[in-house]
Amino acid sequence: MTILAFDFGTRKIGVAIGNTLTRTARPLATIESDASAARFDAIAALIDEWQPDAIIVGRPLHADGGEHEMTARAERFARQLHGRFGLKVSCVDERFTTVAADAALVRAGVRGRERRAVRDAVAAQLILQSWFDETDRNAIRGPA
Repeated sequence: MTILAFDFGTRKIGVAIGNTLTRTARPLATIESDASAARFDAIAALIDEWQPDAIIVGRPLHADGGEHEMTARAERFARQLHGRFGLKVSCVDERFTTVAADAALVRAGVRGRERRAVRDAVAAQLILQSWFDETDRNAIRGPA
């Protein structure tokens, strides 16, 4: 199965792709637009191109696990994706993914404008990879 993942933001949406065979994710794109229609057009183009079987959306939370304004906005975005494209959509805890993505890019020597351009897509990669890792752990544990 092919999976697309999104790191939702009000101005940028990071996108990553992966598949359940290799259980690995990679950054794909960053959608930059304040206009909802333009963002959904870009998402539709990615869905047409990659034909994903499911979608993962990062669910932002406070460090203590509490919800905040962006939690509700990301959940709404997830519902919109399901409604528009009819694909299964799951939300995944995304705490600290943008910070981790930024740190990984710094370690890789990616600086300034180039780092800002790919940070959200790398955060989406981390969101998707955490989903793969969690589904691996659940498969190993089996049903409760």
